[in-house]
Amino acid sequence: MKTINEIRAITATQEYDRHFWDAMRLKPNAEIALRDALDSITGTYFAPAAGDADLRKVITRESVIRSLATTLKKYHGGSVIWAADSDDHAAFVSEGAPIPGFDLEDDFTRFVIGSHKIAGLLKLSEEFAIDADFDLRKYISERMGKSFARTEDGAFVNGNGTDEPYGLLHDTNGAEIVTATALTYDSVIDLFFSVKPEYRAHATWLMNDRTALALRKLKDEAGNYLWNGSTDTILGKPVRICNDMPDIAAGSKPVLFGDFRYFWIIDRSPVSMKALKERFAMTARVGYVAFELLDARLVRKDAVKALSVAQ
Repeated sequence: MKTINEIRAITATQEYDRHFWDAMRLKPNAEIALRDALDSITGTYFAPAAGDADLRKVITRESVIRSLATTLKKYHGGSVIWAADSDDHAAFVSEGAPIPGFDLEDDFTRFVIGSHKIAGLLKLSEEFAIDADFDLRKYISERMGKSFARTEDGAFVNGNGTDEPYGLLHDTNGAEIVTATALTYDSVIDLFFSVKPEYRAHATWLMNDRTALALRKLKDEAGNYLWNGSTDTILGKPVRICNDMPDIAAGSKPVLFGDFRYFWIIDRSPVSMKALKERFAMTARVGYVAFELLDARLVRKDAVKALSVAQ
């Protein structure tokens, strides 16, 4: 069995790229040239490096959370990541005095990560699949990328850690909770100042459309709106809409605020794919199945806070 580095070397070649897309276009015997990059777990073939990059560009473009988070690749090297968990420190020192902040014993937190599988399937007319003038590569990247992005965002927000990552709203592995009796002008300000200044500097608000509509209507006693309509900011920080966030309701967490760069998305392998001709032959269609493996962790829980509505 080849290592992931050996597979990546194979998939980076122009020859592999050509054979891969020939196989997707159902050309006879094209799959034979892909055998050295077979994913034995899924029975699919790892995408060529350029195709994998195209698909991930679409995923990142379409995903709300990926555009805010930190993305890492960990294709090999075990199932543990280490995240810095200390406050960086600098100080003026006199000549010969000890330099502060050199005790590194507790500087890192160990996170065990998994390889959660996302599977996607799209179907296409066989006529288009074999048409050399049809941009099959772009079509698959756009369709599959959008589908993966929607699935990822749902897990990155609400994931329970079983067959999917722990999401930002997870009770124990997600954001720290700030409780309010209702979503009010004052409770939003309390949430803002509950986040440390170092995290507020690059912070973002995250909510769904219905919560955003409610916040757009909030005013202080002088009639000033909380939401700046000209810049789409609240207290100077941008608002992002993710409709996987819950509605305002008793016991829900409709608003997240903080520095989402501390939410780490770990891609665990290149995307793999295969054309399924026989299964859909009766309808003159081709199925394309694709897989990706990933995990995610909020490595500093206090970097993002969730507003929980008590009643």
